[in-house]
Amino acid sequence: MTTNQHFHKAPGHKQIQWTQSWYEPALKSLDGILKVRRENLRKIKRDESNAAVTRDELIEILTNEHRMTVYQAGELISSLLRAEKILMFGRFIQVNEKVGEV
Repeated sequence: MTTNQHFHKAPGHKQIQWTQSWYEPALKSLDGILKVRRENLRKIKRDESNAAVTRDELIEILTNEHRMTVYQAGELISSLLRAEKILMFGRFIQVNEKVGEV
């Protein structure tokens, strides 16, 4: 029988630090795929501001490129959304370009 005593959980502040340390790499990966999407929209003469990635695609990118677990990738996406670094429209994700603007 397994109890919770056997599992060691990182303190809350350590978990937050770990998650925030992945913001920049995750946003770079997201921006890379969005560049491809914008180029594809440009080729067919569509509005490039509509470029987006699904949540599942971003999770797959994070797990493949950065060797995260699916759970960690989901937590990172949720944290990016709470920090207003990304925008989410249903299951579609875009980088929040208005971050840092006044």
